[in-house]
Amino acid sequence: MDGDRRNRREESPRQRLQGELRELRQLRELRAREGTQRGNRSESTGSSARPRLDQPRTGRPGLFSLPAYDPEAFGKLSERIARFLGTGRFIVWMTVVIIAWVVWNTVGPQSWRFDDYPFIFLTLMLSLQASYAAPLILLAQNRQDDRDRVNMEQDRARSDRNIADTEYLTREVAALRHGLGEVATRDFVRSELQALLKELDERRDHADTL
Repeated sequence: MDGDRRNRREESPRQRLQGELRELRQLRELRAREGTQRGNRSESTGSSARPRLDQPRTGRPGLFSLPAYDPEAFGKLSERIARFLGTGRFIVWMTVVIIAWVVWNTVGPQSWRFDDYPFIFLTLMLSLQASYAAPLILLAQNRQDDRDRVNMEQDRARSDRNIADTEYLTREVAALRHGLGEVATRDFVRSELQALLKELDERRDHADTL
């Protein structure tokens, strides 16, 4: 022990710092090893260990897992479909398809017909199209409402900033006017100088008379 103390005293400050850094590194390594050993022990215990409160609880997998999809891509697709449904081109194409369907199943040969009068399959297809088109249009409207809400919030924030800037400039202009009211103008300085000169002349004449 005495020899170690003497050696430490004889060492330079730089060597002492290096030795202390080595000791700190060794302590960190020991603590890291202890932590890994504890983690392995907790994993080995399995269900007997209590769940940690600082970690989110994972949901239990259900019997049926729904397919994952990208909401943004699906929303963009719904907006495209909704835009197409709201155009005259869609109405023209739908009219052409319905007319061709009716003509094919009315005038065409009996062997070629697949939907005789009263065109039940055509009614089913149109109702299926309407049942899909309504949710897609609602989804597109919701996305548009979200965008409008964000734009309104940005416009409100921009207007608030403009109002604050206008009030600040108004206060600055009022302060400048107040400050300019107290500043001596050229005419005021000239009149004061003329008054002083007149007073000096009067004093000089009074001194000459005496």
